[in-house]
Amino acid sequence: MEIIPAIDLVNGQCVRLSAGDFARQTTYDSDPVAVAQRFADAGMRRLHLVDLDGARAGKPVNLGVLESIAKATNLDIDAGGGIQTHASLTQVLNAGAKHVTAGSLAVREQSTVEAWLARFGSDTIFIGADFKGEHIMINAWADKSTLTLTGFITDYLAAGASTFICTDVSKDGLLQGPSLEIYKTLVQQFPGAQFVASGGVTTIADVEALAEAGMHGAIIGKALYEGTIKLPSLKPFL
Repeated sequence: MEIIPAIDLVNGQCVRLSAGDFARQTTYDSDPVAVAQRFADAGMRRLHLVDLDGARAGKPVNLGVLESIAKATNLDIDAGGGIQTHASLTQVLNAGAKHVTAGSLAVREQSTVEAWLARFGSDTIFIGADFKGEHIMINAWADKSTLTLTGFITDYLAAGASTFICTDVSKDGLLQGPSLEIYKTLVQQFPGAQFVASGGVTTIADVEALAEAGMHGAIIGKALYEGTIKLPSLKPFL
């Protein structure tokens, strides 16, 4: 299972939100490039980079940070937040991202994201399945869509997607453990998909349980910043 540290950006700084609430924001570091370098030095190969400013603005805002991290490290970056058009997709890829996560756009404009999948491939275009209960959340997690999590995944598998970053909005940033039972069900229901768990990963035991459940990857954010998971303890998974 891939271990994927997360950096969320607001005003160019490294932050975490609680349950996606911008009013419950903690700033951890003013230098996200240095944070990314620490991850790389610890042996990490991947990075999940979310432009929260971009998610609210509807266009990438922190492209400079992405470019700096890509130049300073060899991390394989998947980027999300505000990627709404072909132009912004191109900007993010040109800035150094290897993968782009389509979230709200994958709900609102399925034909656009299907065209991206056809052109760039499923290794470049990841699908962000942000959920709360049974439903997909959109617009920086502010709104609930009519789509169910399983229906959404079914549609995109048929469209050629393979990697789904599944974030339980109700758990993200709360350090209360991941939605293990939901992930187990998804792995069993969709054996051909690659699922990345996001939200609530708090302890090494959580990481072990996700690996045992058959998850393709686990995104770890607040646990690394708060120290409930130490970077050296992740070495057996790298």
